[in-house]
Amino acid sequence: MDKELNEILLNGMLRENQEYVIEQIPELKPCVGFDHRHPHHHLDVWGHTLEVVENIKSKDLETKMAALLHDIGKPFSYQDEEVRHFHGHPEVSAKMTKEILKRMGYSETFIKDVIYLVSEHDTIIDVDNLDNTYEMILKRLELQYADARAHAPSKVGKRIKFLDEISNKLKQRYEEQER
Repeated sequence: MDKELNEILLNGMLRENQEYVIEQIPELKPCVGFDHRHPHHHLDVWGHTLEVVENIKSKDLETKMAALLHDIGKPFSYQDEEVRHFHGHPEVSAKMTKEILKRMGYSETFIKDVIYLVSEHDTIIDVDNLDNTYEMILKRLELQYADARAHAPSKVGKRIKFLDEISNKLKQRYEEQER
């Protein structure tokens, strides 16, 4: 486990330390300058990743690590059509995440949780059929908000409104279960 990387993520110092981070996780290098070529994105994959990490407000290492690695598979899973698409990138990113975190010596539980967040970061949360603990669903929702806020400004509002609806339903459901 890389304590310095953990501190960088938890303390919001990724931009200042991106050379170190890419040195520790060289699989991130292809993201630098890799153009999304998609109207929902205004930054390259690395720029988008930086914003997603910065948008995570909690001091939760699993969520921050998932934000760092959520799109790492995009340069290896794109389809050039009229606009570029990245079908299957969450699965590719999850597989790469597993290899990276194992190599770096993180615990099996940490790896399992980060892989869940990475693999499900684009999947709509079904409030009526939750697939994990409430705590993990909230982490997933935080990652989805952070990801949405890092998209092209003209596309953010609609996605945030959608996530707000899910968040409200999730809170309602949790409150009902607590009674």
